[in-house]
Amino acid sequence: MYAAGLGIRLKPTIGTVPKILLEFGGKTLLEWHAQRLSEANVERLTVVSGYEYQLVDQHLARLRERYRLDLRSVVNPLFTEGSVLSMAASIPTLQALPAKEPVLLMDGDVLYPKHFLPRLIDSPHRSALLIDRDYSTADDDPVLVPIARGKPFDFVKRWKGEADMVGESIGFFKVAHEDLPELIAITLEMSAGAGRSASYDDALRQMVQAGRFGHEDVTGLPWIEIDFPADVERAAREVLPAIAAL
Repeated sequence: MYAAGLGIRLKPTIGTVPKILLEFGGKTLLEWHAQRLSEANVERLTVVSGYEYQLVDQHLARLRERYRLDLRSVVNPLFTEGSVLSMAASIPTLQALPAKEPVLLMDGDVLYPKHFLPRLIDSPHRSALLIDRDYSTADDDPVLVPIARGKPFDFVKRWKGEADMVGESIGFFKVAHEDLPELIAITLEMSAGAGRSASYDDALRQMVQAGRFGHEDVTGLPWIEIDFPADVERAAREVLPAIAAL
């Protein structure tokens, strides 16, 4: 899970608190992730943090006592640069995975229901991403996933063109063990040169363009990415009650 950034757009609202430690319904985003992963029978969670990582590590220590998870921490000291460096920091963890075991890559700033992770884990596609077709570009700039003949073929903000359908990326990915070497190679190449200011979305985009990903559609289920002060309010007022009602 990637949660290293400063959360600059939220600073007027949250001050120095890392975004992943924002609370909704008495639980931090990090605890919600731990609960959802535990419900999905995932055994290990590695959090890549950076900004105020000590606070994140303290919270992880408390969560170890509550959930059946092997909770680990990786620190990206270059968190003020591109998020591709957070993915680069996680490469030793990815390389240490048991053979044939897929990995879930997840943005840390998402509040979502328990249905998401089983949908992704049980996808018949060896590597898959989640999309929501009910998206808006009015207040944000979502990463869009155009799909043709049942296959995602791009992964980028402000996408325009012809497609059978277009969805917003949730920010959750299942990557097959067979596809990890390609993702690692792309990440290493980007993080070693001028591309180090890039997002890890740019590395994933190359994988999508190469046809490595299938998709699972979670349109109609409540979720939110926490980027702006209005998102914090909406998460508490609308999204969390809708999740609880499922």
